[in-house]
Amino acid sequence: MKVNCITCGHSLNLDEAYDDFDGLVRCYVCSGLFELKTVEGKVKSVRFAQAPQPAAARPPRIFEENKTT
Repeated sequence: MKVNCITCGHSLNLDEAYDDFDGLVRCYVCSGLFELKTVEGKVKSVRFAQAPQPAAARPPRIFEENKTT
């Protein structure tokens, strides 16, 4: 079964273990977490559970001219 991540849109391939499933699924691309409910291999509901955490921002690099006297 194919399901698109509701955070980033990436297509996730789920095996038969998810044919009758009610629980959390994490996208391996963006780490978004969503609740998925399936019955007999068909998606019944998808709900947003948690937004992926942004990567830590790096401080800006400051470039200075190398002046020689």
